Amino acid sequence: MERNGNTCEDDLQGADEEEEVDPRIQGELEKLNQSTDDINRWESELEDFRQRFRAVLVEATVKLDEQVKKIGRAVDDSKPYWEARKVARQAQIEAQKATQEFQRSVEILRAAKETIALAEERLLEEDTRQFDSAWQEMLNHATQRVMEAEQARTCSEAEHKKTAANYNSCIGHMRQLEKKLKRSINKSRPYFELKAKYYLHLEQIKRHVDELQAKLVVAKAEYRTALRNLESISEEIHAQRRSLAMGTREQGVGAEGDGGSDDIANFKMESDGLSSNRAEGAEATVESGLNKLTLNVAQERDEDPADERDPHYINPEITSPTSATSILLLNSV
Repeated sequence: MERNGNTCEDDLQGADEEEEVDPRIQGELEKLNQSTDDINRWESELEDFRQRFRAVLVEATVKLDEQVKKIGRAVDDSKPYWEARKVARQAQIEAQKATQEFQRSVEILRAAKETIALAEERLLEEDTRQFDSAWQEMLNHATQRVMEAEQARTCSEAEHKKTAANYNSCIGHMRQLEKKLKRSINKSRPYFELKAKYYLHLEQIKRHVDELQAKLVVAKAEYRTALRNLESISEEIHAQRRSLAMGTREQGVGAEGDGGSDDIANFKMESDGLSSNRAEGAEATVESGLNKLTLNVAQERDEDPADERDPHYINPEITSPTSATSILLLNSV
């Protein structure tokens, strides 16, 4: 038994050594390594840009403070103009977007009307003037698109007028302040131009930081996915090996047992789940059951002299209990 078990273990080890590596493992390992490299690269670049942002921010603060000390009150006096100028620029951007959306809705409406015109022309050109369900469906769809395009154009036109009016109002207010604060504006212009320069520089760095953070999130997600895939493949391989090992060992045990008594002996050796007390109780139950069976059969033979007619008759249940009976008694414990 022990020798046969060692042979099974050797066979399994040999099979493991000869087993080829799952090609999926190599692919996931490459993804894992690539995502690890990406994570390290993006983190390094992200830290560089963050340090650069902090350095530019400190530099901007120092330089602007120097300009404030140099220019004096003109900076505070001209702030309403520069704020109005900033608001007017934002209003201009919104007005331009509304204008583009309005132009787009006009083009969609024009295309939808052309589609309806073509569909109606096709229906009128039919000599038979029969009802064509396909063209009728297309005409209905085109009509629906025209209605939706008209609604979109109306909304975009209203938004365009609103943003244009807001832009004109902001421009008017800015120009009034420009006339009123002309002297302070000219004196403080170097400060606000420098401020705008640093602002644009910081915005560019911030854009790079946002892009790197997005790339880092993607790389970490790819890393986690590759790691989960490797774990799944590993669990799958181990499950297959356990199944193969269990199947091989069961064949070895079955091949060694020929008789009923060997089956009982093997059952005792494999019954690791029973405690020693329960195992002793199981053996005692088997012994007691066999003794009772022997006494009952002996009494029947004493009462029935017919069995004595054949002196060579041997009751198999007394001399050689089958493995099925023994296992049944063991299972009843």
